[in-house]
Amino acid sequence: MDKNRVIVILAIGLIAISASGVVYILQPRAEQGKQALVVSTTTSLFDTGVLDEIEEVFEAENSIDLYFISVGTGLAIQHAKRGDADMILVHAPSQERAFLEEGYGVCRKIIAYNFFAIVGPEDDVAGIRGLPPTDTLAKMVEKGRAGEAIWVSRGDDSGTHSKEKGLWASAGFDYAALRDEDWYRESGTGMGKTLQIAEEFQAYALTDMGTYLKYSEEGLVALEVLVGEGEELINIYSAIAVSPSTNADANFDDAVTFIKFLVSDEGQAIFSDYGVDLYGSSLFLPAVALLREEADPDVVGWIEDFAYIEGSECPPEYRADQQDLYG
Repeated sequence: MDKNRVIVILAIGLIAISASGVVYILQPRAEQGKQALVVSTTTSLFDTGVLDEIEEVFEAENSIDLYFISVGTGLAIQHAKRGDADMILVHAPSQERAFLEEGYGVCRKIIAYNFFAIVGPEDDVAGIRGLPPTDTLAKMVEKGRAGEAIWVSRGDDSGTHSKEKGLWASAGFDYAALRDEDWYRESGTGMGKTLQIAEEFQAYALTDMGTYLKYSEEGLVALEVLVGEGEELINIYSAIAVSPSTNADANFDDAVTFIKFLVSDEGQAIFSDYGVDLYGSSLFLPAVALLREEADPDVVGWIEDFAYIEGSECPPEYRADQQDLYG
């Protein structure tokens, strides 16, 4: 891949905005003697800061420069399909499956998990505190249509947005119809900004816990977790390399090196420890040992049900001869 080419994306980063409003990011050069590895990733990983810590440790041990494109999962996958990234870190299993089946991705590994939560104002005008997720959304529709509550969605085809649409369907509602109603708002942006918009309107939103804990602890939002954890709200992060068969210019070897780091004891420890000192709990929970040892059968079952593909985190035909990842 030519790391110096200009790519067109809709992310916030090192940007230049043309008169037409199109956003460009110039891919940075790797340091002399190092290879550049471009990772397209979801904002819910990037905004928490965990990738900064991973980058620092990984680069100290490898002659590889990491560069992250931070966008929603849907756009992260599109960048990889276009050849703008060497691998992806995302959290939308249905979109990940399509990425593999369409021939774009290989070597999928589940690396971490946490839970989504439904947050809202302290006074909880919708009265959803502690309800099951499907009952929560039914109550939101009732209160929204009565003009008593507002819902803010990311509306950006991200992993969080995909989860939200699935929850609306489970609750018996048509997302496409809801988004035309006045009480239902779409931010069209990342998780952090969506939380701040919800805060401004004293509204409700679905969020990943990592971003929520960071923004809450830093005083950026005062919204409270009203519905959290449980099978329906599990949030699973995966790493996938771009297939060298589809894109011969992709930096496949370094992508595999990075995936191996993420699933190593060292990489998993970063997820396990990240945020404990600042937030009182880890923002992410390591998944590798959990799945290998089946330490918590309930959570393992939730991960398998929601994120496995044909009974595996990566079916054999998509492993690109990297069997040591799946020993």
